[in-house]
Amino acid sequence: MKMNRVFLLTGSNRGESLRLMNTAVRLVGEELGQVVRESRVYCSEPWGYSSSALFYNQSIEIASTLSADSILEKILEIETRMGRIRLGEGYSDREMDIDILFYGDEIIEKENLAIPHPRMHLRRFALVPMEEIAPNLIHPVFNKSISQLLTTCTDSSAVVEISQEL
Repeated sequence: MKMNRVFLLTGSNRGESLRLMNTAVRLVGEELGQVVRESRVYCSEPWGYSSSALFYNQSIEIASTLSADSILEKILEIETRMGRIRLGEGYSDREMDIDILFYGDEIIEKENLAIPHPRMHLRRFALVPMEEIAPNLIHPVFNKSISQLLTTCTDSSAVVEISQEL
């Protein structure tokens, strides 16, 4: 079976976010594939909606033999087990959010799945942890590295590294 290089972004701003993020990394490793690298955890204001709860985000690289559709299915199951309740179309506070940023260099556009993540290049909270673990990774749509995308990103939100000491 082909081993795929997959990048995920985890996020949490409800509950014990740091513990939830550690649990998410463990579950991803157990159920999706081998965790190859993980970024430090970063903190930022919510993006796209108002909330007083800050977000914690982390990028994870995994090596997986699963298809992109299977990864999405398992991610949705993990999010639900970790307490996520989807309340419609808009953004909201959540215990756990896991996005697929890249699946190899594939471009996938389906009703329920878009890879590379269609708004990643607009969000510093996604680009900063990605740059830490894969600065030279080339975005297959824009043909630019993660570092180049971060340099040209118009999002001015602060993304601050935090300590993972629990």
